[in-house]
Amino acid sequence: MERSTKKFLILVVSYVFFVVMGAAVFSAIEGQIENEKTKELREFRQDYLDLHKSCLTDAELERLIVKIVKYSERGVSAVRNATMEPNWSFGQSFFFAGTVLTTIGYGHVAPLSDGGKAFCIFYALIGIPLTLIMFTAIVERLNIPVTVFLQYLLNKMQHLASPFHIRLVHLFLVIGLVLLFIFLIPAAIFTALEVEWNYLDSFYYCFISMTTIGLGDYIPGEHPDQQSRTVYKIATTIYLYLGLIFMMLMIAVLYEIPELNLGIHFYMATAGSGDGETTYLQARNGGPNYTQQIDEPVHTITKSYKRQLTSDSDEESPAAVQNK
Repeated sequence: MERSTKKFLILVVSYVFFVVMGAAVFSAIEGQIENEKTKELREFRQDYLDLHKSCLTDAELERLIVKIVKYSERGVSAVRNATMEPNWSFGQSFFFAGTVLTTIGYGHVAPLSDGGKAFCIFYALIGIPLTLIMFTAIVERLNIPVTVFLQYLLNKMQHLASPFHIRLVHLFLVIGLVLLFIFLIPAAIFTALEVEWNYLDSFYYCFISMTTIGLGDYIPGEHPDQQSRTVYKIATTIYLYLGLIFMMLMIAVLYEIPELNLGIHFYMATAGSGDGETTYLQARNGGPNYTQQIDEPVHTITKSYKRQLTSDSDEESPAAVQNK
């Protein structure tokens, strides 16, 4: 078995273990809370039924609860003081379209009609690849000044540190800026705008969104007293787009440091052309091809075979001419 194959199998087994471990931890932490909330809700349900047993049966209450839960899961609220703006106003729809195209997909609102579901499928099929292309193009352009700054650091600090350590300094600067402007400052803004969110809730929302996990447990602009909801939703959508772009830029800078690109240890070493005459050996030091690496070209070795002359029309060799 090849060394790269062994490393790949170790990676797969380790990843499965990591998933199982995460499931066990979440189950241990959240399972007890869920049981307590379930018990509390059932006690409240029974108390309510006992209070109104003269005019309400258990079956009627059950049907009411099932119907409320069903529509609530699709974004329709039965609470009287819930947001007066419909789920499919322009602001809400703009926010929904953004979460679909960026694959964040909070799931708090979903199409109810068959036509809406069908359009969502085709819209996502076209829009998601288009969004990825746009993000990649923007990241490539943003990486130009980032690369210029890296080259500046390499020139100024080459007598103080190795290129690897200079690249680390450059990476930490990029990470620091992303952390500040994509997580810390937006979290403070959400804390100020959202009545029921503390700073941890806001930072949690930013992290869940920027990693495209999109759990949907925290959605900005859903409080009944939210002012300028349409503008707020559009501004939040723009934040999501900008945040994801700079997250991709940070990942691109990370992958440009071969020593930190752990994936290279699990890639296959060679890639054949399949024509039997050419073999390509590529350097295994690259990540996603968002940007061009500096001073680290991919070397290609090409092996070709000489074609024999078989036709009378082919040019004769010098030795044959001398024999004549």
